[in-house]
Amino acid sequence: MKIIIKAIATVFGIGYFPVAPGTVASAFCLALFWFCPEMTTVFWICLIVFLFLIGVWTSTKAEQFWGHDPSRVVADEFVGQLIVIVPFEKTAGFIIGAFVLFRLFDITKVAPVSYGEKLPGGWGIMMDDVIAGILAAVVLAGARLFLT
Repeated sequence: MKIIIKAIATVFGIGYFPVAPGTVASAFCLALFWFCPEMTTVFWICLIVFLFLIGVWTSTKAEQFWGHDPSRVVADEFVGQLIVIVPFEKTAGFIIGAFVLFRLFDITKVAPVSYGEKLPGGWGIMMDDVIAGILAAVVLAGARLFLT
């Protein structure tokens, strides 16, 4: 069971990347999304909820192995990045914008992102990235309205 928890929490080993594993996980998420066939919004929402709940569980368990909010756990970045990109068209511009905005909010932890990480265990690990993803999506949507 420990192997499965570590595999999910690290997104199949991406969390072991020696430099910026969260950024690598975000880029991996976008690459998968880019090459994934078109799916309905309902599919993506269900997938995000499922991955979020699995992420909370595995992140909580991973803290027992690696301590509080370990950098190896990147399931949170994967889920947060999905939240940003799902509402938008699959174009290079939106993919790049989603990546830059999500990483900006996730790394800087501006309020209210910082509030999410104060929750206990895996909830805190996952929620700051969920909030960062929502903020990035709102900014990207605003930019789309402004620029079109």
